[in-house]
Amino acid sequence: MTGAVEKLNALSGWRFSVAPMMDWTDRHCRAFHRTLSRRARLYTEMVTTGAVLHGPRERLLGFSAMEHPVALQLGGSDPEALAASARIAADLGYDEVNLNVGCPSDRVQEGRFGACLMREPALVAACVAAMKAAVRVPVTVKCRIGVDDQDPEVALDTLAEAVTAAGVDGLVVHARKAWLQGLSPKENRDVPPLDYGRVARLKRAYPDMPMAVNGGIATLAEAQDRLAEVDGVMVGRAAYTEPALLLAVDPEIFGEPAPHADAFAAIEAFEPYIADVVARGERLHAVTRHMLGLFNGRPGARAFRRHLSTVGMRPEADLGTLREAIAHVARAEERRAA
Repeated sequence: MTGAVEKLNALSGWRFSVAPMMDWTDRHCRAFHRTLSRRARLYTEMVTTGAVLHGPRERLLGFSAMEHPVALQLGGSDPEALAASARIAADLGYDEVNLNVGCPSDRVQEGRFGACLMREPALVAACVAAMKAAVRVPVTVKCRIGVDDQDPEVALDTLAEAVTAAGVDGLVVHARKAWLQGLSPKENRDVPPLDYGRVARLKRAYPDMPMAVNGGIATLAEAQDRLAEVDGVMVGRAAYTEPALLLAVDPEIFGEPAPHADAFAAIEAFEPYIADVVARGERLHAVTRHMLGLFNGRPGARAFRRHLSTVGMRPEADLGTLREAIAHVARAEERRAA
């Protein structure tokens, strides 16, 4: 078990992580999430090897020191290109490189990466081995339990066996099949039934492999249930649409104090970051679009969202605009308390 402990120690924050989500988990989103939790592990949006090697590197891969621990998720299937991309990620300071073997979109299939690689475990293993040879940071894989008509008992075991032999440092399993034909990417996040038991069986078969489960986890109580079976949970939409959930992660999952007393205090602490973004010429909305759900369920939440989605979209919007939005919640709560 010593090897397993060492691998888990290298994957700081692995016990709870926020999933990589296209168009959502950009650098501003991650900075906001880090304000809410010191310990959660954060992931970038998926970036293809072509973009890493030939695209605008700072825009695609730039991140702030406050985001650690942070992982780069790569999309690709060429071992040489993935190794080169992993080296770039490690040189930039990322704490982990994750290979996407779970995205079901048509574009990803056409590029021969993502979930379709569930059919090519030997190629996935070759990719992992190449990345492992290139970097010292942990190399992990995020996969499905199978695709289309694959038997999840066979498909997942075969992939796990291959990547374990290649030296993978951890496996994140989205506990659903991906249907590459007949379902959209959005439907693939909801329609195929969840099978947490399949992931738990895989963990029992590979007790020394750090393993996290993803898919359908909406509350920290559900996360705790899953943590009885695996080493980590990865939460996606719930963490993004209800970000206040992250304020409870450090005390409830890691047994440590929350970084801030409440959402108001968290925003106040985040203000210098927002001010710097606006001062550099970016729109306020580039940051606040990730904050719209922070007060969900509280008085004034709708007015908060509306203000940021209208006034906050204007070119001249600034930190004062955000404070005006927050005031809607503060006033509503004062009225309720009166």
